[in-house]
Amino acid sequence: MLVTVIVALTVPLAVNLRERAESDLLGQAKITAQALASSFDESALAPSGREQLSRQAERYSEQISGRVLVMDESGEVLADANPFPEPPNSSVGEDYSTIERPEVQTALVDGLPEALVRTSEELDVDLLLASAPIVDDPSGRPTIVGAVRITLDVQRVSDSVQRVTIGIIVIGLAGLLAGMLVALVLAGSLARPLSRLAAAARSLGGGDLSTRTGTIKGPEEVQELAASFDEMALRVERTFHAQRSFVANASHQLRTPLTGMKLRIERAAGEATDPDLRAQLEAADREVDRMAATVDRLLAVAREVEEGAPTEADAGEAARAAAKRWAESATERGSVITTDPLLRAPVLANPTDLDQIIDNLLDNATTYAPGAIEIHVDAQPQRTVLAVRDHGAGIAPDERAAVTQRFARGSAAPHGGSGLGLAIARDLAQRWGGELDVVGPADGGTLVEVRLRTASTTRTPRADEGSER
Repeated sequence: MLVTVIVALTVPLAVNLRERAESDLLGQAKITAQALASSFDESALAPSGREQLSRQAERYSEQISGRVLVMDESGEVLADANPFPEPPNSSVGEDYSTIERPEVQTALVDGLPEALVRTSEELDVDLLLASAPIVDDPSGRPTIVGAVRITLDVQRVSDSVQRVTIGIIVIGLAGLLAGMLVALVLAGSLARPLSRLAAAARSLGGGDLSTRTGTIKGPEEVQELAASFDEMALRVERTFHAQRSFVANASHQLRTPLTGMKLRIERAAGEATDPDLRAQLEAADREVDRMAATVDRLLAVAREVEEGAPTEADAGEAARAAAKRWAESATERGSVITTDPLLRAPVLANPTDLDQIIDNLLDNATTYAPGAIEIHVDAQPQRTVLAVRDHGAGIAPDERAAVTQRFARGSAAPHGGSGLGLAIARDLAQRWGGELDVVGPADGGTLVEVRLRTASTTRTPRADEGSER
C-alpha cells in the first residue's frame, strides 16, 4: 500500500510537470515567432532592404535574448542575429529548408507555426526552436514569402525541471524506506499526512501553482517530504511565471515601434497634397491601428494568464456589446446589426475569447455579406448557441466545413481577407469545449453557430433588455 502511494505521488507529478513545462515553452515560442514574422513583408526581404533587415533582426534578437533568422520563401537565410557566443559564424546564404530542420519546412510549406526542443551538438545545450511564416497579401491572396526562426536557450529551465523530478523520486524513495521501517508502528499517523500530500500533489498537477502543504504533523521523514514539496512547488511557480511574462514583454516591446510608425504616417498624411497618396497613407494608418490592437490583445491575454483569467462570461451581454461596438463600422460597410431581446446567458468561456469570437464573425459578415445581420443567443441547460446570420450569397455546401480551416476561403468570396476569421473563432470555441458550425439556411445567406457549454448560473431575463441595433 505504501509503495503504491509513493509511486502515485512521484511518477504522475514528475511526468505532469515535465509535460506542462515543455508545452508552455513551445506555445510561448510559437507566439513570439508569429509576432516577429508579422512585422516583415515581401518588401522587407528585398535585396535593397537587407541592411535594414539585419538591423531589425538584431533588435528583435536583443529583445528576446535569442537568435533570430529571417529566410526567404526558398529557405535561404537573409539575416542572422545571434547573441550566443558560439558558434560565431553567420548562416546568411545557407539553405535552412532541410529535413534536419522540420520546423522551417512546416512554416514555409504548410504556412503554420512550429516549435520544438532539440539538443545542439555544437553548443551542448537544449535549444528551443520556433518558426513562423512571413505572409504577404499584396493582391488580396495571402502568400508565404519567407519565414522567421528563433532560437532560445532552455537549458536552465530543463535543468530546473530535471532537478525537481529527481528530487521527487529521491524523496519518494526515502519516504518508502522510512515507511517500511516504521509501518507497523506509525501506519495510522503516516496515512493522514501522506493523504494530505497526495491531495496537494494532485492540485499542483491540475494547474494550481499556489498549492502548498503547509505544516504537516507526523514522522520526521514525512515532514521533510512536505517541506521539499513546498520548495519544489515554489520553484515551479516562479519558473512558469517567468515563462509567461516573456509573452507580455515581447508584446510590450512591439508597441514602441508601432507608435513611432503611426506618428510618422499621420504626419505624412497631413502634409500629403496628392489625394491618392493621402488615401494610401490613411489606409496604412488604419492597418497600424489594427496591429496595435493585436498587440494590446496579446498584452491582455498575458495579464489574464498571469493573474488568472475568468472562465465564465455572459453571451447575451457580449452580443449586446458587440452590436454597439460594430455599429459604426457596419454602417460604413452597408450593414445593419440587430440582436434578439437579450437574456442573460452565462457560458463557460473567457470574456476576452468570447468577444474575439463575435468580432471575427461580425467582421466576416459585414465584409462579405453586407446588409441585414442578426446575432441570436439561445441558452439551453447544457449548451448555449451564439449565432450570427447574414443574408448574402451564402457558402456552397461542400465548402462549409473547409472555410473553418486556416487560410481557406469560399470560391464565391470577393478578393481580400486572410481566411483566418472563422478558423480563429473555431479554435477559441474549442478551447472552452465548444464547437463552431457553418450552416446554409433554406432562405439563403450564411448562419454561423457557436455552441458553448452553459454555466451553472440560472439564466434569467432582465426587465430593461430589448432589441439592440
